[in-house]
Amino acid sequence: MHEMLAEAVDAEALSTAGQTRLSKLKPGDRGVIVDVRADHATDHHGVDVHELERRLLEFGFVEGARFEVLHEGMFGADPIALRLDDMRVALRRRDAHDVWVQLESK
Repeated sequence: MHEMLAEAVDAEALSTAGQTRLSKLKPGDRGVIVDVRADHATDHHGVDVHELERRLLEFGFVEGARFEVLHEGMFGADPIALRLDDMRVALRRRDAHDVWVQLESK
């Protein structure tokens, strides 16, 4: 229970620091990755939260990586396509929800 409260406080602090979740972005948005934190229940993703975190990190979603949202799917805007440093990656929005980013000012 205390972990859930701490996670909610952490998410609120990141949001007020001008950071947001990657899942909320639209094509053309760009910035830098600040944190990867899988904090959802396992039934949301179909995998354990630690496994999801590991997979995202292996894909290159690491602190300091630069990104640009290139495209979003036609139905439900899912998945999203990103340029992540020098790679192109497609990611489901539910997985992108666990990536915190700092946007560049436009």
